[in-house]
Amino acid sequence: MKNLINIQCELKAPKNRKNTYGGYNYRSAEDILTAVKPLLEKYGCTMTISDEIVQVGERIYVKASVTIADDTETKTVTAYAREAETRKGMDESQITGTASSYARKYALNGLFLIDDIKDADTDEYHAQTGDIATQPIGTTKAKVLEARCDREGVDYAKVCALLNVSRFEDITEYNHSLLIKDWDKWKERCKKDA
Repeated sequence: MKNLINIQCELKAPKNRKNTYGGYNYRSAEDILTAVKPLLEKYGCTMTISDEIVQVGERIYVKASVTIADDTETKTVTAYAREAETRKGMDESQITGTASSYARKYALNGLFLIDDIKDADTDEYHAQTGDIATQPIGTTKAKVLEARCDREGVDYAKVCALLNVSRFEDITEYNHSLLIKDWDKWKERCKKDA
């Protein structure tokens, strides 16, 4: 699909948003959509996005599908995001909405070849691209982290909410390393009754 290739080459969607808790820049699905709309018009393409709720085992996922079409071809990319079982301060529809936004963003990334990996010369890149970086920390590290939270008055639920996980065991090794590295900053943001 030549028009898709042109859009992939021309699309610019910089990470202009700042996560104040984690101290990193990011782009949202809305940022990608804003950047791609003029290119869709330029190349005579249409695009649709849809969500489907699917159950895998006992977990609920949002399956987002992004479809682009021109006069001759259609391409679809899908991505999944798991709903958190609970998330402090959110009702069920907000939890689903968060999972939908996440899944849509990664479906858009896949369709338009947007790379969310850090620059190749940074430490974060090496941590993110290593197999270990995406693995969950598991029970032992989770118990150590939970004990530290209890000892230092850090709200467990706030940490989980900021890292978009429902329990400490699901924190990735990469995010765990960032958490430990900047513990004092995270501690201040996640103090109990703050």
